Amino acid sequence: MSEVVKTRPRFGVMRLIDATGYRLPLAGFVSILHRGSGMLMFLLLPFILYLLDKSLTSETTFAELQGFIAPNVFVKLVILALVWAYLHHFCAGIRHLFMDLHFGLNKESARKSAVSVLVISLVLAALTGLKLFGVF
Repeated sequence: MSEVVKTRPRFGVMRLIDATGYRLPLAGFVSILHRGSGMLMFLLLPFILYLLDKSLTSETTFAELQGFIAPNVFVKLVILALVWAYLHHFCAGIRHLFMDLHFGLNKESARKSAVSVLVISLVLAALTGLKLFGVF
């Protein structure tokens, strides 16, 4: 007799490609974006500190950096990404602090707080982007 051998799923072992099949709640996406924004800010911190040092050296180096940023759209987009990362990380951090105090732990309030984090960070980043690109 031939036996049909079924392979049992291995629980606890997950590959990155397996994560694409899961439907995360909105709070999960906010948590992942919180980690990603923190990593982005951490990796670009030496560059930001270098630019800060250069801008504080003298008025001429500040004017040179300002002249470099003003016409360059790519640099403005990088700055805008950093601003969004900071705003999102800040708002999500406040959300996590409230969750540490046991506020908003049920499913509905966690979804509402995740939506508010996304909306607030994107609106503030959009306003900053409008200012950065010279709309007002």
